[in-house]
Amino acid sequence: MSKIEKRENIFKKAWGHLSLRIGLIGSIIFALLAIISIFWTPHDITLLNISNRFLGPSSTHWLGTDFFGRDMLSMLMSGALTSFIVALIAVSIGLLIGTPLGLLAASYGGIFEWLVLKGNDFLFAFPAIISAIIITAIFGPSAINAIIAIGIFNIPVFARVSRGGALSIISNDYIAAARLSGRNNFNIAFVHILPNIASLLIVQSSVQLSLGILAEAGLSYVGLGTQPPATSLGLMLKESQSLFLLHPMLAILPGLTIIAIVLFLNLAGDGLRDALDPRLAKQGALDSAG
Repeated sequence: MSKIEKRENIFKKAWGHLSLRIGLIGSIIFALLAIISIFWTPHDITLLNISNRFLGPSSTHWLGTDFFGRDMLSMLMSGALTSFIVALIAVSIGLLIGTPLGLLAASYGGIFEWLVLKGNDFLFAFPAIISAIIITAIFGPSAINAIIAIGIFNIPVFARVSRGGALSIISNDYIAAARLSGRNNFNIAFVHILPNIASLLIVQSSVQLSLGILAEAGLSYVGLGTQPPATSLGLMLKESQSLFLLHPMLAILPGLTIIAIVLFLNLAGDGLRDALDPRLAKQGALDSAG
């Protein structure tokens, strides 16, 4: 079977999972709405119109307006864009730094592996909120500092996943054959091991992306993330909390948006895990046969 046919079979198998279809479709819809907000929103969120504040849903403002008269749909689109960007960059930082560290730790072992493991333990001692407090105490609150804080927390996550995946296959015959052919540890790690753990990293990336959106929302809610005049879903929650009893939809809408995005991303991650993990696929076949 050719590589193209194998890829087509993998795609068909993955698409056969209902949770993956729902998760991907929902995530793509929210991502497209966020991307569209770069070029167009129903109303300009930088223009304040106090006379139109607290309006209910209408043909002009589908989801109403907030306390500054800004269109809620436009705010949600722009807020989702900020949340996606922060989470995506933070996950990329963890992926691009943590994955090589984990691969090289598994390949070289010894003192290098010990240093990576101890470094992971050290970084795990500082959750994103603690890292953000330290960073913002030095440089001030901003979306960039939130990205750095969340990205630092993602590094040990990907390092552990890639190291664990590498250790599970490093004793295979094709790795031994690569060593006998004169390949060094660096080449083996990135040419032979990395492609075989790519599915683990893809699944973990989807999970960390959802966690990154939650982390960004939490940091912005406590004032350590995105700052006005920019907006994000967490910042919208923070700004509307004092008006919750009078106008609850101002907080409910961004809250539901966060929940929906995280839910769809988690569904996509679960579907990818079930489709790409051969052990789970084999177990599913056995259960069906039973």
